Amino acid sequence: MRVVLDTNVLVSALLFMGTASEIVPLWQKGAITVLLSRDILEEYLRVLSYPKFQLSEAEIKALMEEELLPFVTAVKPKRRLSVVKRDPSDNKFLECALAGRARVIISGDEDLLSIGHYRRVHIQTPAQFLRDNPGLRSA
Repeated sequence: MRVVLDTNVLVSALLFMGTASEIVPLWQKGAITVLLSRDILEEYLRVLSYPKFQLSEAEIKALMEEELLPFVTAVKPKRRLSVVKRDPSDNKFLECALAGRARVIISGDEDLLSIGHYRRVHIQTPAQFLRDNPGLRSA
């Protein structure tokens, strides 16, 4: 199953114990394929460097190189969307999902979640995603 991870989900999954962290083994064992565009990667790196997370450049690099990048599929969106009106920067997640034929965007962002779905892409919280796909944990 191809998915896109919103930044808040990626940060929660990698840095904190909780529901989002249960998604990490799914991408690391290949039960899901995480799609990633250049714009999304840039946002991941920018957010991980926020002072509140207290991560050094070396720690951010290690997180990306060991926990995420070996397990992702790069996608190059071909068209820009303007679906998310309140926060247009969130459109990059839809663009990536459509370009990579993802089934789900996993997000905690209300602007994305309020859309529910766009075309064939469902937008779900980590808890909804895990609840709706129980077989992935045993895959």
